[in-house]
Amino acid sequence: MRIGLMVGPERGRYATKIDRLRADACWAEDAGLSTVWIPQIPDELDALTAATIVGLATSRIEIGTAVVPVQPRHPIALAQQALSVQAVCGGRLSLGLGVSHHWIIDEMLGLPYERPVPTMRAHLDVLEQAFRGPGMVDVENDLFRVHNPLDITDITPTPILLAALGPRMLQLCGERTDGTILWMADERAIGSHVVPTLTKAAAAAGRPAPRVVAGVPVCLCGDDEIDLAVARTNRILSEAEVSPNYQKLLEHGDARQVGDILAAGSEATIEKRLQSFADAGVTDVSVRVVPIGQGRDELVASSKRTRELLASLATSA
Repeated sequence: MRIGLMVGPERGRYATKIDRLRADACWAEDAGLSTVWIPQIPDELDALTAATIVGLATSRIEIGTAVVPVQPRHPIALAQQALSVQAVCGGRLSLGLGVSHHWIIDEMLGLPYERPVPTMRAHLDVLEQAFRGPGMVDVENDLFRVHNPLDITDITPTPILLAALGPRMLQLCGERTDGTILWMADERAIGSHVVPTLTKAAAAAGRPAPRVVAGVPVCLCGDDEIDLAVARTNRILSEAEVSPNYQKLLEHGDARQVGDILAAGSEATIEKRLQSFADAGVTDVSVRVVPIGQGRDELVASSKRTRELLASLATSA
């Protein structure tokens, strides 16, 4: 199982935001991690722009978005941006896409949130052609009438992964893309629901075994600090739990809140928990480091300890 790091602008001083993004990505590359995953947060940096920054600062590591919502972006505009970033990254970009949530698309942006699977399928029709290489993109489907040339880069392909939670999206993901990017999915949900549906669809379509990327919060701490780590995880990462999409996914597993997915405790405990994700069929983890402590110095020291563990796991994998 490949170890990746979730990076992105942490809350704090605007003046240091880009520097911290670069530093986190460079640390992950130097530490031997496989991937950096960049979330798309409604009030933060554009994920593909952040991927460009990371691409310029690194030379080896894979760079993935986790994930870019498709509804606000025409697929040609999205393809132009992604291919431009791919040219900067030299073939290291993996494009994670999703249909987001009603409270973002409808309530924040005022766009219709309906028919998510057909919407994603229509976008894939365009993106698949665009990512084949320079030339015409000719697509007419229920949403788009596209006849547009693209001549940005001959780096191909750009892998696509979907945030796929429900059975129909998982089937589309297996049939048409390179894998799925998950959040709020525990081992039972992945092993009993995600992996069987996804791999069956991929096999039926004659595609290779798909990637399964699981987002997992991690905190290296003492056994007497686990409850504190769980509480902090629930406090800083819990807003997505209210989404009906995640609620349906939670029904397939044992977790009821994001703290239940946290891998926390000693080195052995964390390694055992991550192994349980691998045993469920996860091919990659996107680790969200959760530091604990009072004040900046303790939080920084906690984060450093967890990162050192991730580096050791990455080099021993």
